[in-house]
Amino acid sequence: MIKTNLFKQSMRCGCPKCGVPNIFPHKFTLDVKKKCPACGLKISDHDSGDGPAFFAGAVLCFVLTPLALWLAAVMNIPLWAHAIIWTFVSVAFCILTMQPLKTYFIALNYKHRGGAHGV
Repeated sequence: MIKTNLFKQSMRCGCPKCGVPNIFPHKFTLDVKKKCPACGLKISDHDSGDGPAFFAGAVLCFVLTPLALWLAAVMNIPLWAHAIIWTFVSVAFCILTMQPLKTYFIALNYKHRGGAHGV
């Protein structure tokens, strides 16, 4: 495995073995490529499970709820405006974080299984 910080590598959506960026065929998909074009690692064999969705949901619950309550206490915003604001923020957060989170969980799977599903 490449000797970089696993978190930094996941932010680039890099291969867990060689670190070459983008294991996803498209920007807005969660399907991974079958194999890494650089090292040949079978990326699709390493499963991330429900971990990325769980952690994205947990962050949304524990961060956005207090923010929404704080905004309601500081400003007198109508309920329909809260619905628009927090829906937009939630969707944007999920779109921006799901690929790096999935990459991180795939890299953890690769690291702790020792590349058992490997090349």
